[in-house]
Amino acid sequence: MRQTISQHHLTSEAATAALAEQIAPILQAGDTLLLEGEIGAGKTAFARALIRARLGRMEDVPSPTFTLVQTYEDPQGDLWHCDLYRLTHPDEALELGLEEAFETAICLIEWPDRLGDVAPAAALHLAFAAGADAHHLTISGSGYWAARLDG
Repeated sequence: MRQTISQHHLTSEAATAALAEQIAPILQAGDTLLLEGEIGAGKTAFARALIRARLGRMEDVPSPTFTLVQTYEDPQGDLWHCDLYRLTHPDEALELGLEEAFETAICLIEWPDRLGDVAPAAALHLAFAAGADAHHLTISGSGYWAARLDG
């Protein structure tokens, strides 16, 4: 059962990066993060910071808006950064190879509503909202995620 784990008031891109840097080390192959929110809410900034933190280096992390998927090699589990905004049906997500990636990679999915029922039930949900002075983030998931994020 999904529950709210934490809420964050992110006043800058640096604050967003700091949170991503806290989450990055606990991720493992088979983890999926569903990044929800409107355009400009901070999804890509969070994903970019998490990927860089996970890889431990400054990496060019372009938005996958047009390529749909960008992959990054990590010895502990490849990273898939997906932007599904342009998809019109969940079957299109499966054609990208996401079904296998959900089991073998760390997946960061922007616009997860495009997945329909294909979204992993055990995914961590990150709901971003842009405010006048800051971005707001609500993280929710199962008790399993709550324990891992507290650890």
